[in-house]
Amino acid sequence: LSQQLQVQHDMKKISVDKVVINIGVGKSGEPIEKAKKALLELTGQQPAVRGAKKTVRDFGIHKGEPIGVVVTLRRDPAIEFLKRVIAAKKNVLKSSSFDNYGNISLGIHEHIDIPGTKYNPEIGIFGMDVNIVLSRPGYRIARKSRKSAKIGKAHRINKDDAVAFFRQEYGVEVE
Repeated sequence: LSQQLQVQHDMKKISVDKVVINIGVGKSGEPIEKAKKALLELTGQQPAVRGAKKTVRDFGIHKGEPIGVVVTLRRDPAIEFLKRVIAAKKNVLKSSSFDNYGNISLGIHEHIDIPGTKYNPEIGIFGMDVNIVLSRPGYRIARKSRKSAKIGKAHRINKDDAVAFFRQEYGVEVE
């Protein structure tokens, strides 16, 4: 009975905070431009370019050189994109995709697997990482500048909560 009351409590309601889509290309120039076009086509939002964190001589990458593009979606666009990604994964997510803090990370091998996406020969095919961050009301307090502001242990989202949320909201199977 107490668990049933917890689920109905408004402050315990889990929601999708953001969806971050990342394409790591590994080199600058034309591949970055193609990846930007692919993400713009998928999300309808202008992607940000990310630079290399350090120099890797063997791959010919220099620190700060653009090697990836990223888009962060929030609210309705995030939920719409998430539904398409789950459909691309055939409504099955691996248990290892979930971490202990209510985050889910999964990979898409080819962006054309996502429903509603057509192959464009000018762009090509890209793989991508999709990261989903879940939150509850009251999580914003942790982002405030006060050092004493923390989220209580009982209020944090754990792996079981995240799995239950995805099963209930999106009809996902977790294996």
